[in-house]
Amino acid sequence: MPSAYLVYNPFSGRYPSWMLVERAANILEKHGWNLTIEHTHSGPQITELAKKAAAEKKDAFFVVGGDGSINLALPGLIHTDTALGVLPAGTANVWAQELGLPGLSWTRLLALEESAHRLSDAVVQEVDVGLCNQSPFLLWAGVGLDGFVVHRLEPRTRWEKHFAFVHYAASAVLSASYWSGVNLRVNVEGQEVSGHFLLAILSNIHLYAGGLSVLSPDARLDDGVMELWLLKGETLADTVQRAIDLLSGRHLSSDQVLNYKFESLRISSESTTYIQVDGEPVGTEGPVDVKVLPKALKILTPETTPRTLFTIDNNKLHYGSV
Repeated sequence: MPSAYLVYNPFSGRYPSWMLVERAANILEKHGWNLTIEHTHSGPQITELAKKAAAEKKDAFFVVGGDGSINLALPGLIHTDTALGVLPAGTANVWAQELGLPGLSWTRLLALEESAHRLSDAVVQEVDVGLCNQSPFLLWAGVGLDGFVVHRLEPRTRWEKHFAFVHYAASAVLSASYWSGVNLRVNVEGQEVSGHFLLAILSNIHLYAGGLSVLSPDARLDDGVMELWLLKGETLADTVQRAIDLLSGRHLSSDQVLNYKFESLRISSESTTYIQVDGEPVGTEGPVDVKVLPKALKILTPETTPRTLFTIDNNKLHYGSV
């Protein structure tokens, strides 16, 4: 019988997910999972519980939450045999979208139960993790405009999260109205790239911008590399055009967008460097050092996903068949 912690914060996200957690837990238990349910009141508690789950050799650590909550679990689970599972109840739930798990909403209040069903016979895969100035990330890190917006937005109240997309878009437009970009010097895989950019995105997954953009259509979660995207520009008009390009897929052929695959890189700037990892703000001092930790994290995935996520599917483990 596989064992796991199931962790939720009753005060985070857009919805009072604590009312629905028990129903999702019942589904997992009916499919053979032995669960320890814990509620938290802060982000650091998620990290500590993840470390505890790994120390106790639990098979999995389920997080009821969004991308930020998932990020908080990473320090406790990297390089362990405890797999990360998500029951999406956050704001954007981009990681869940990547896996094809339904996000919790007022029109889909059974989403946690649906996700529990899909993960009850989970496939275990190993995925890469990024390390940005010692802060781990699973989805992406951003330097520049999106980092600046995240620093201005977070933390948000639950009421603000109900209007997450509108709120983020409005803040981005307001920020972009006086954001003129930043001079960056990037050392990536033996090359030096210098220029004036709106932002740099370091991506591990396909999706971006709340899941509205397929940023990296060829991304694989277990190939040992990530992708760097450098978006040129300095005016509000440039920002709007880059956003349109991202949403339409035209960034793939735009001469205003540079793309590199990397295992490690350094980004330097003489200006203040605003950084976000998985949608959470991190420090702004000094150069940005990023490296890929190949297959450093085990994750639980549904049997089928919306797109190809892995280079190989060998040695899969189905917990539901244990």
